[in-house]
Amino acid sequence: MTMTEVMKTAAAGGRSRGPTAPVPGPEHPGDGTPTAAPAPAPAPGGRISVAVYAEDLILQTGMVHQLRLRPEIELIPEEEADRAQVSLVVVDMVNEPAVQLLHRLQRNTSTRTGLVVGFFETGALQTLIEYGVAAVLRRGEADQDRLVHLVTALAKGEGVLPGDLLGKLLSHVSSLHRTVLDPRGLSLSTLTAREAEMIRLVSEGYGTAEIAQKTSYSERTVKNVLHEVATRLELRNRAHAVGYAMRHGLI
Repeated sequence: MTMTEVMKTAAAGGRSRGPTAPVPGPEHPGDGTPTAAPAPAPAPGGRISVAVYAEDLILQTGMVHQLRLRPEIELIPEEEADRAQVSLVVVDMVNEPAVQLLHRLQRNTSTRTGLVVGFFETGALQTLIEYGVAAVLRRGEADQDRLVHLVTALAKGEGVLPGDLLGKLLSHVSSLHRTVLDPRGLSLSTLTAREAEMIRLVSEGYGTAEIAQKTSYSERTVKNVLHEVATRLELRNRAHAVGYAMRHGLI
C-alpha cells in the first residue's frame, strides 16, 4: 500500500497496515495510526521515544535499522505511536501524501516532528512552517550520528536546518515582513508598529497628551491602544507594559 492510500484511509477514519507503520517486524505488531494524546511519559532510562513514518518499506527499514542501534533511542511500536516524543517522517519529497501526514501529526501536540527528505523544493519551506516541522535533514546526509542529533534536538525543543535552508527561511521571513506586514503596520512580534512606538514613548516618560502629539493620534486613540495592549497581554498598568516590552526585546 502506498502512503497516498494510507493517508486516504486515515482521512476516512479507518485503520490500515502499511509502509507508514512506525516500526515493522514481528516484535512491533499493530495496525493503528497515531492520534492526539496526552503528553507522553519519558522513555525508560531517559531514552527518547521515536515513531518513524516512511513512504515505503525500504526507507522504513533503513531508518529503523539506523536508530535501533543507538541506546539513547526507544523505537515506539505502531499501536503506541501517539506517545512518542519525536515523530520522524522519511520521504523522497514533500508531496501531497507527505503534507497530509504532516497535517495529521500536527494534531498530536505531544510530539515534535522532524523530516528526512531526499529532494527539497524551496516552495516546501512554507509548508513545513505551517505544519510545525521543527527539524529537516537531507537523506544524503542522514548517517546515524546526524539522525540521533536531529532526534535529540527535537526532544530538547530545538530546531535543526541545513545551512542553505536556514538562509532561505530568513529570506522568507524578511520578504513576509516587507511585503505583507509592513504595509499594514504589523510586525512578527506581539506588538504592532504603532503599539511598540507608543509603549516606547511611555518608557521615555511621556504622558497621553504628549504621545498623541508625537504620533499624530488623538488622546482617545492613544488610551485605546494602550488599553488594548494591556488587555491582550494581561498587563496590569503602563509600567508593566513597558517592562514586558523591554524583557521581550519589543522596544
